[in-house]
Amino acid sequence: MAIWKKNFTLESLNQTSVNTLVEHLGIEYDSFDDSSLTAIMPVDARTHQPLGMLHGGASVVLAETLGSIAANMCVDEGKYCVGLDINANHLRAMRSGVVRGKATPIHIGATTQVWQIEIADERDRLVCTSRLTMAVMTHKKKASEA
Repeated sequence: MAIWKKNFTLESLNQTSVNTLVEHLGIEYDSFDDSSLTAIMPVDARTHQPLGMLHGGASVVLAETLGSIAANMCVDEGKYCVGLDINANHLRAMRSGVVRGKATPIHIGATTQVWQIEIADERDRLVCTSRLTMAVMTHKKKASEA
């Protein structure tokens, strides 16, 4: 059974990135199934640190982007999710190519969600592992809607 409560397509997800850091770094959502969402990110000048390797912060951006959008697709209308905490362990250096991040839920609750994001290279070797905690919020009604 799918975890998603909102309808979306890869095209609609990628549209949310226009004019954001996500677009600037070249992150693109490329697949999803009933319980995970994946995206790719280039390892190039946009995502390098000064020594010419993948910047750990770029990996964290990919992880938080994936976990955040996935979390927001798992809540009912009138709800939204915001990040509370993220950690990342950088396990392998990369100088070029593409990384693929995959977000899977550890916990989807009424007030919090926890997501595991694994980022791997083109040979499926783990580059970074991250855990993201999200708070589930309720949109406040406008006075005109009360």
